[in-house]
Amino acid sequence: MSTTSKQRTIKKTMSYSGIALHMGVRAHLAINPAPVDTGIIFKRVDLDGAPTVKASAENVVDVRRGTTIASRSGAAVSTVEHVMATLTANSIDNAIVDMDGPEPPIGDGSALPYSEMILEAGTVELDSEAEYFSPSKPIYIEEDYATSVLLPCDEFKITCMVDFKGTPLGTQLYAGTITEEEFAENIAPARTLCDYRDLEQLIAMGLVKGGSLDNAIVINDGAIISKEGLRFPDELVRHKVLDVIGDLSLIGKRLKAHVITVKPGHSTNVMLAKKALESIS
Repeated sequence: MSTTSKQRTIKKTMSYSGIALHMGVRAHLAINPAPVDTGIIFKRVDLDGAPTVKASAENVVDVRRGTTIASRSGAAVSTVEHVMATLTANSIDNAIVDMDGPEPPIGDGSALPYSEMILEAGTVELDSEAEYFSPSKPIYIEEDYATSVLLPCDEFKITCMVDFKGTPLGTQLYAGTITEEEFAENIAPARTLCDYRDLEQLIAMGLVKGGSLDNAIVINDGAIISKEGLRFPDELVRHKVLDVIGDLSLIGKRLKAHVITVKPGHSTNVMLAKKALESIS
């Protein structure tokens, strides 16, 4: 994260098009500069009146296979975590994200396309102080197999452990400070994963219509199926860290905290973000 205390936005509008993971349709997205205190706003330009929804944990309505936010105005956007992680990791406090449908392009299953967009666009400081959140005491969440805690810290750090028993991946651990450079080089390129046994259920739910080995890693009976092979030996835990960053960005402030999480998912990530918001209010 940037050490600057000023709010930031991007210097110029950047666009990206591709296939939506779950709907399987062509999707277009544009990230636009925004003034002080706007926050991150998603705008559904395909709907009458171009309704908007603010990126906030208070607006989360679904956490199945991705994080979905919606507003009373009728704007709903799913799978926001990769876009949000990229904006947060680059200390972008204000932006308006135009979308022509309910789901952004999945790209290659990572946040790399969005990270490259932001690096190309550049950022600019605004004439107002950035807001930070650091918990005054530990914030703890436990749900089924997952455990997460948010601790006070003078920087944004994540320690994450996952376990893929029965696969060559085994137990994976990530521990690092989330800077712009760390995100761009070691987190953004990590792709999403799916257990082959879950595919039938996802297809029955009408999801993953745009899924393929071009945008996902599949685990099947201990085998790792990937079109290009793994980008990192521990790529799967890095992708979990990507999701943690994206979901916790819904707190709406830059983080000065240490996140320690075991087997995280969107549900526990969002629960942690909501509990953080409760502590602020």
